[in-house]
Amino acid sequence: MTSEHYFSPNPESEMRRRTITATLAGRELSITTAAGVFSPDRVDPGTAVLLAGTPSPPPAGDLLDVGCGWGPITLSLALSSPDATVWAVDVNERVLELVRENARAAGLTNVNAVTPDDVPDDLRFATIWSNPPIRVGKEELHGILRRWLPRLDAGADAWLVVQKNLGADSLQRWMGETMADTVSVARDSTSKGYRVLRATRS
Repeated sequence: MTSEHYFSPNPESEMRRRTITATLAGRELSITTAAGVFSPDRVDPGTAVLLAGTPSPPPAGDLLDVGCGWGPITLSLALSSPDATVWAVDVNERVLELVRENARAAGLTNVNAVTPDDVPDDLRFATIWSNPPIRVGKEELHGILRRWLPRLDAGADAWLVVQKNLGADSLQRWMGETMADTVSVARDSTSKGYRVLRATRS
C-alpha cells in the first residue's frame, strides 16, 4: 500500500477487510479495518497520544473529528459523550464506510460519517479532535485548518496531535502567525515524539 491511498476519495486497492481489537474510552471493541486506510492494524501512536492526553470532550453539542480514518477518535468521542453528535469527516469513502460499520457494531447512534462537503454549513462545533493528515503537504493541511478551525464555537478548543519530526513546531508557528484572529494556539503536551496542540477559538 502506498501512503497516498488513504488520501484518495476512492482507493483503488482491494478492500481486504480485517478485524482488530482496540480499547477506546475504556471499552474493548472489535473493529473492522481494511487495506487502503491509515493505520489498519492498530490505533496509531499519534492518535493514542491524543486520546490519552486530552481532557474529556463536551457532553453535548456537535463534536468533530477531521481526518477520521477508520474511527478511533470518532468512536472515543461518541462513547465518552453519548448525548453529543459526532461528525466524522474524511475524503476517503472507504474509511467512512468503516466508521459507520464500527459505530453500528458498538451500538453507537450518535455518529455521522460524511465527506467534508456533506457537513451543514451552519454547524458550529463544541470541540474538534484531529490527527491531521500531515503527509498531504503544507498547502493542503493549511487549507484543512482554515476550513474547520473557524467553525469552533466561541471559546471552544481544537486538539491536534502532530509528530514532532513531521513539523509540529512549524505548524504551531504558522497557526499562531496566520490564524491569530481565529484561534490562540499553545502546545498542551509532548509524549512519545508527538505534540498535542490546543487551539482555542477567539
